[in-house]
Amino acid sequence: MIALFDFDGVVMDTEPQYTAFWNQKGMEYFGVENFAYTIKGQTLVQIFEKHFPGREEEQRKLIAMVDDLERNMIFEYVPGAFEFMSSLKTAGIPMAIVTSSGKAKMGQVLQEHPELAALVDVVLTGEDFERSKPDPDCFLKGMKHFRATPEETLVFEDSFHGLSAGRASGARVVGLATTNSREAIAPYCDIVIDDFTGFTINDIL
Repeated sequence: MIALFDFDGVVMDTEPQYTAFWNQKGMEYFGVENFAYTIKGQTLVQIFEKHFPGREEEQRKLIAMVDDLERNMIFEYVPGAFEFMSSLKTAGIPMAIVTSSGKAKMGQVLQEHPELAALVDVVLTGEDFERSKPDPDCFLKGMKHFRATPEETLVFEDSFHGLSAGRASGARVVGLATTNSREAIAPYCDIVIDDFTGFTINDIL
C-alpha cells in the first residue's frame, strides 16, 4: 500500500489564500466570479494556456504576483493531516506529495516544516509531469516511483481536477471537503472526509 497526497487543501490549508487571489484576478481580467474554482489543481502553465494565451505581459505580472503570494503564504496543516501521515509512517506505508505547485514553493514549505520532509519519501511537483491534472500522469508517476499498482494506491485530493486525476489513475480516492462541499465531490471519491481529524487508515481499507 502507498499513499499519494495532493498538497494544497489536503496537507496544508492554503486554498483560501489561493481562492481569494484567483477570484480577484478572475474579476479583474474577465469579470467573472469564482474563477478560482475553474483552475484549482492546475499549474500556472496550464492556466496560462487556457485563459491567457498570447498575453505575455499579463502572464509575467501574474507569475510575479503568485511568487509574492507564495513567499508570504501561511502554511498551516489541514486538521489531523500531520497526525494521520505520522501514523502511516509508523505503519511503514510509503508516502509522496504529488502537487501542481512548483519546486521553489515546495522547497520553502519543507524548509519551514522539516517534520513534513521527514514523513514523505518523495515530493513530486508540477515540473515533474508532462500533463497536469485532471490527467492522471502525476499519480501514475507516483505509483511508478514506488513500483506500485493502482490497486495498491490511495490518493488524497480536494479539487475537482485532482479528484478526477486520482479516479482516472485507477487508485482509491479519498476526497477532502476542504475546498468544495461533500456533496459536490462525492461522485469523484470512494470516501469523503471533512479533514483528517479522527481518520485512520482502517477507515478506507
